[in-house]
Amino acid sequence: MVSKALKPCRDINCVNLTRDSYCDVHTKAPQEITREYNTKIRDEKTNRFYKSVEWQRVRSVAFMRDNGLCQRCKSKGMIERARVVHHIEEVKADWSKRLDLDNLESVCHKCHNRHHKS
Repeated sequence: MVSKALKPCRDINCVNLTRDSYCDVHTKAPQEITREYNTKIRDEKTNRFYKSVEWQRVRSVAFMRDNGLCQRCKSKGMIERARVVHHIEEVKADWSKRLDLDNLESVCHKCHNRHHKS
């Protein structure tokens, strides 16, 4: 049986090599981070919004508009598949812009995480 090639851990700034998405140090981190974010940082109103049909429709339109590519990587001359639709101005900051296409950009996980970690 052929083993998968080693690749860098998906956690930002981690240089450990792994055959999975995350190294042993960061394996549980994504699930824990998501759980903590959804329960402690996001309020119930925002959680309901991200599960709504309206958000799913606008999110799909934003992906199609951006051809499924990360707009931040694209501006640097790189091509990376977008997996997240990011609010430029956060939902908490301006609720009225939550469904505004001009306030949305498609980004890869790496760019999205880099933005929120800074």
